[in-house]
Amino acid sequence: MSQPAAQSNPPLPQIVPKAPLTRGTLLASSISPFLPPIFITLILLVGNLSFGILESYSKTLLAISTAIAVEMVLGRIFLHKWPHPASSYITGISVGILLRSPAFWPYALCSALSITSKYALRARGRHIWNPSNFGICAMLILASQAVASLSIQWGNNFASLVAIWVLGSVIVSRAKRLHITLTYVACFIALSFLRAHIAGDPWQAEISPITGPMYQLFVFFMITDPKTTVRSRMGQCLVAAAIAVLEFFFRLDNSIYAPLYALFWVGPTALLIEMTINARRARTDGIPAIPDKKAASA
Repeated sequence: MSQPAAQSNPPLPQIVPKAPLTRGTLLASSISPFLPPIFITLILLVGNLSFGILESYSKTLLAISTAIAVEMVLGRIFLHKWPHPASSYITGISVGILLRSPAFWPYALCSALSITSKYALRARGRHIWNPSNFGICAMLILASQAVASLSIQWGNNFASLVAIWVLGSVIVSRAKRLHITLTYVACFIALSFLRAHIAGDPWQAEISPITGPMYQLFVFFMITDPKTTVRSRMGQCLVAAAIAVLEFFFRLDNSIYAPLYALFWVGPTALLIEMTINARRARTDGIPAIPDKKAASA
């Protein structure tokens, strides 16, 4: 009697083991959310230790703590979770750097307004204003007698300037936002020569503001904010150029807060236009428009 044929079993799927997480990988994954806060803290320390750009450390700490506290409360109420503190830290320290007032209450109020705008001023699940930009512009408009904004408090420490711009470029490049910064900077420089020609000022005086801390925060954090920028790469470049053009006209009108006001108007307008176009396309294709869950959770 012959032996029964051996039953053939299907081959087991080959399992490729995952690469073990090394100490360097773990460190990179854990520190990456903190790179922007570390960078903006570097801007604060370099600017203040070199040129005294802050009103006081206590006012900046008040702005930071208020921003984090309001973010935690509103995030828990509306999103039912504890938000990561990195975003609110950036908002608070931006307020501490950019706002000027002899009193303490504007720093707390500005941070509270900035964070609240993320939850109160939304369209299709997204907040449409950069938080610190909204808060500072609101304070400049509504409490102009009590506050001002950082403008020309800076110097010409070339080494510090190069270090901040190199590090900032690396960070926004990793976030795939470097094209926004470069587009804005190129447009700003080109329009500075035109503005110098119109106003009869030296071109160096027109270009020099971009070396200051207000513009460093502006080009690396405000106009590149992933939650408040349009989706397409071309659209992001067009919006950056539009901000530079509107700022050009504000600066011709001698507005020292020109970049902040330009972003205040152009940023939300661009987002609303994009949302309207996407909604029309969705209706044409018969697909319901779905809010961006990632943006809604910000």
